[in-house]
Amino acid sequence: MLKHEALTNEIIRCYYDVYNELGFGFLEKVYENAYVIRLQEKGIHGKRQVPIKVFYHEHDVGLYYADIVVEDVIIIEMKAAENLCLEHELQLKNYLRATDKEIGFLFNFGIKPEFRRQYFENQYKRSVQTS
Repeated sequence: MLKHEALTNEIIRCYYDVYNELGFGFLEKVYENAYVIRLQEKGIHGKRQVPIKVFYHEHDVGLYYADIVVEDVIIIEMKAAENLCLEHELQLKNYLRATDKEIGFLFNFGIKPEFRRQYFENQYKRSVQTS
Protein backbone atom coordinates (compact mmCIF):
# COMPACT_ATOMS: atom_id res chain seq x y z
CA MET A 1 0.00 0.00 0.00
CA LEU A 2 1.28 3.44 -0.95
CA LYS A 3 1.59 6.23 1.59
CA HIS A 4 -1.52 8.47 1.48
CA GLU A 5 -2.91 6.25 -1.30
CA ALA A 6 -6.53 7.40 -1.12
CA LEU A 7 -5.47 11.06 -1.10
CA THR A 8 -3.00 10.64 -3.97
CA ASN A 9 -5.62 8.83 -6.06
CA GLU A 10 -8.05 11.72 -5.51
CA ILE A 11 -5.30 14.25 -6.35
CA ILE A 12 -4.75 12.51 -9.69
CA ARG A 13 -8.49 12.40 -10.42
CA CYS A 14 -8.73 16.14 -9.73
CA TYR A 15 -5.87 16.76 -12.16
CA TYR A 16 -7.70 14.92 -14.94
CA ASP A 17 -10.95 16.72 -14.10
CA VAL A 18 -9.25 20.09 -14.58
CA TYR A 19 -7.34 18.99 -17.67
CA ASN A 20 -10.45 17.53 -19.32
CA GLU A 21 -12.41 20.73 -18.76
CA LEU A 22 -9.74 23.35 -19.54
CA GLY A 23 -7.52 21.48 -22.00
CA PHE A 24 -4.14 23.01 -22.81
CA GLY A 25 -3.00 26.50 -23.69
CA PHE A 26 -3.50 28.50 -20.49
CA LEU A 27 -0.82 29.82 -18.15
CA GLU A 28 0.18 27.70 -15.16
CA LYS A 29 -1.56 30.13 -12.79
CA VAL A 30 -4.94 29.40 -14.42
CA TYR A 31 -4.49 25.66 -13.87
CA GLU A 32 -3.27 26.23 -10.32
CA ASN A 33 -6.36 28.28 -9.46
CA ALA A 34 -8.74 25.79 -11.11
CA TYR A 35 -7.02 22.85 -9.43
CA VAL A 36 -7.38 24.32 -5.93
CA ILE A 37 -11.08 24.93 -6.64
CA ARG A 38 -11.48 21.30 -7.73
CA LEU A 39 -9.72 20.09 -4.58
CA GLN A 40 -12.07 22.22 -2.46
CA GLU A 41 -15.08 20.78 -4.29
CA LYS A 42 -13.84 17.33 -3.24
CA GLY A 43 -13.35 18.41 0.38
CA ILE A 44 -9.54 18.45 0.13
CA HIS A 45 -7.49 21.35 1.50
CA GLY A 46 -4.97 22.81 -0.92
CA LYS A 47 -2.94 25.95 -0.27
CA ARG A 48 -1.37 27.96 -3.13
CA GLN A 49 2.10 29.50 -3.27
CA VAL A 50 3.35 28.12 0.04
CA PRO A 51 6.72 29.63 1.02
CA ILE A 52 9.32 27.08 2.08
CA LYS A 53 12.78 27.91 3.39
CA VAL A 54 15.85 26.07 2.12
CA PHE A 55 18.72 25.43 4.52
CA TYR A 56 22.40 24.64 4.03
CA HIS A 57 24.43 23.67 7.11
CA GLU A 58 21.68 25.08 9.34
CA HIS A 59 21.75 28.42 7.46
CA ASP A 60 18.72 29.79 5.69
CA VAL A 61 19.93 30.13 2.09
CA GLY A 62 16.76 30.82 0.23
CA LEU A 63 13.05 30.61 -0.22
CA TYR A 64 10.94 28.93 -2.83
CA TYR A 65 7.21 28.77 -3.31
CA ALA A 66 5.49 25.45 -3.82
CA ASP A 67 2.62 25.88 -6.29
CA ILE A 68 0.24 23.92 -4.04
CA VAL A 69 0.58 21.98 -0.80
CA VAL A 70 -2.26 19.51 -0.27
CA GLU A 71 -3.37 18.62 3.26
CA ASP A 72 0.08 19.75 4.45
CA VAL A 73 1.61 16.46 3.23
CA ILE A 74 1.93 16.58 -0.58
CA ILE A 75 3.63 19.13 -2.85
CA ILE A 76 2.10 19.82 -6.26
CA GLU A 77 4.02 21.58 -9.03
CA MET A 78 2.14 22.74 -12.11
CA LYS A 79 3.61 23.05 -15.58
CA ALA A 80 2.14 24.18 -18.89
CA ALA A 81 4.92 22.95 -21.16
CA GLU A 82 5.10 20.93 -24.36
CA ASN A 83 6.48 18.00 -22.33
CA LEU A 84 7.83 17.35 -18.88
CA CYS A 85 11.61 17.23 -18.81
CA LEU A 86 14.34 16.14 -16.41
CA GLU A 87 14.74 19.68 -15.03
CA HIS A 88 11.09 19.72 -13.95
CA GLU A 89 11.48 16.38 -12.18
CA LEU A 90 14.70 17.47 -10.45
CA GLN A 91 13.03 20.69 -9.31
CA LEU A 92 10.29 18.71 -7.59
CA LYS A 93 12.80 16.28 -6.09
CA ASN A 94 14.73 19.22 -4.60
CA TYR A 95 11.53 20.69 -3.19
CA LEU A 96 10.86 17.38 -1.44
CA ARG A 97 14.43 17.21 -0.16
CA ALA A 98 14.11 20.70 1.34
CA THR A 99 10.95 19.90 3.29
CA ASP A 100 9.42 17.30 5.55
CA LYS A 101 7.05 16.35 2.69
CA GLU A 102 7.68 12.91 1.18
CA ILE A 103 5.32 12.89 -1.80
CA GLY A 104 5.12 15.26 -4.72
CA PHE A 105 3.30 15.47 -8.02
CA LEU A 106 4.36 17.23 -11.18
CA PHE A 107 1.30 17.95 -13.36
CA ASN A 108 1.71 19.13 -16.94
CA PHE A 109 -1.12 20.78 -18.82
CA GLY A 110 0.50 20.36 -22.23
CA ILE A 111 -0.97 19.09 -25.48
CA LYS A 112 -1.60 15.78 -23.74
CA PRO A 113 -2.00 15.24 -19.97
CA GLU A 114 1.17 14.11 -18.27
CA PHE A 115 2.16 13.69 -14.64
CA ARG A 116 4.95 12.32 -12.47
CA ARG A 117 4.73 11.14 -8.88
CA GLN A 118 7.86 11.53 -6.74
CA TYR A 119 8.73 10.03 -3.38
CA PHE A 120 11.56 11.17 -1.18
CA GLU A 121 11.65 9.38 2.13
CA ASN A 122 14.61 10.07 4.36
CA GLN A 123 14.76 9.69 8.11
CA TYR A 124 17.33 12.51 8.23
CA LYS A 125 15.15 15.06 6.47
CA ARG A 126 14.91 18.37 8.21
CA SER A 127 11.63 19.07 9.92
CA VAL A 128 10.70 22.47 8.53
CA GLN A 129 7.92 24.94 8.97
CA THR A 130 6.03 26.31 6.01
CA SER A 131 4.72 29.81 6.45
